[in-house]
Amino acid sequence: MASPSDSKRVTVVGAGVIGLTTAVELARDGHDVTVVADVDTMQTVSSVSAALWFPYRAERSPVVRDLLRTSFERFAALSEVADSGVEMRAGTVVERSAAPDRSWTEFVPSAAEADPFLLPAGATSGIRATLPFIVIPAYLPWLRAQASVLGVAFEHRTVQHLGELAGHADAAVIAAGIRGGELLGGDADVVPVRGQVVRVANPGLTDWITDTDDPERVTYVFPRRDDVVVGGTSIDGSWDLEVDVDTERAILERAAALVPAIAGSPVVGRAVGLRPARPSIRLEPVAGRELPVIAAYGHGGAGVTLSWGTAERVRAMLRNDGR
Repeated sequence: MASPSDSKRVTVVGAGVIGLTTAVELARDGHDVTVVADVDTMQTVSSVSAALWFPYRAERSPVVRDLLRTSFERFAALSEVADSGVEMRAGTVVERSAAPDRSWTEFVPSAAEADPFLLPAGATSGIRATLPFIVIPAYLPWLRAQASVLGVAFEHRTVQHLGELAGHADAAVIAAGIRGGELLGGDADVVPVRGQVVRVANPGLTDWITDTDDPERVTYVFPRRDDVVVGGTSIDGSWDLEVDVDTERAILERAAALVPAIAGSPVVGRAVGLRPARPSIRLEPVAGRELPVIAAYGHGGAGVTLSWGTAERVRAMLRNDGR
């Protein structure tokens, strides 16, 4: 924990999973943290997430490897915490390429070859694994409650420029997802990736399955207690937040082919979110601003998956005065 002399007033811009997790981590480290956001946590793209610990649309790099490992360990520990919304669940990752990237499995003791006779048509291989499964409607309120218990303050407003924070904070963390680069003068590398999901009543499923190697036919079935999150889409550059009925119909057809048990299950909800994609995550100090700034955005479809690793990295940067 930071000593009293090292404690800082930190403003975190963004109330999604990256912003909230970072706020919790910094508050635990002894900092005076305020989260500023123009939308509530349950209105962010994080609330649309399925969410399974898995590096979907995340870069493959040494940095992300460390974030993955840290987050896996933290989520596995949280699965032992009552009411956290985190569970360890078994499921299948379907692979459709000749040389699938299995680097993520080095952190997963349970990872093993899937029975080829149980894989869908066209699959080249698959992995069975028990992974952290994050039930978002329970987890995000739990995480926000943890922040409040730790003394994190929340402000509902739009930050137009960093100068507004100077004098009120000793440092800022920009964790605003798709808007992450705006306060830093723009970031042409950030693009939205449209994801559409539909929730259906759970007919009694417990195992998850993800079949996402083909970006034109992204399919996943993630059972929660009362519903099943079914997806999805991965459309680069689309800002469309409206639910498309034809897309939903296609999602349900693909999912029913993958998991026949959900065919005909009544729809209980639907949503669209814009994943904040970037060729590489921006997780670094930003020089030349009105106050010390750390950028923490561009996690693509792996914001939840990389959240605790990101928060630990921000904490370390702040301890080292942003270096």
